[in-house]
Amino acid sequence: MVVIRLARGGRKAAPVYRINVANKRDALGGRYIEKIGVYKPSDSKPEFDVNKERYDYWLSKGAQPTDRVKLLMATLAAGKTPRQPKPKAKKVEAAPAVEAAPEAETAPAAE
Repeated sequence: MVVIRLARGGRKAAPVYRINVANKRDALGGRYIEKIGVYKPSDSKPEFDVNKERYDYWLSKGAQPTDRVKLLMATLAAGKTPRQPKPKAKKVEAAPAVEAAPEAETAPAAE
């Protein structure tokens, strides 16, 4: 069975996914028949580039896209950019409590 799936590459915090046509029994990052696109879900602007003609060709030959690939292709067909990953929330540390010093009574200065 032939599938259209994502294969992860890139660095730790900067993933890059190849859209591959491969035999279902082959390893995810291993042997593939054809590379038909790239998906880069970066924080600033996600990039999704796929050869639509080759995608349609492989679908006509009976290749089954994975759920994630179907979702990406649907967003592309709708004219939208793929969903950006949510930015990680930064931990906000509470400022240390500052105790108010008792105000000294200020008497008017006698001249």
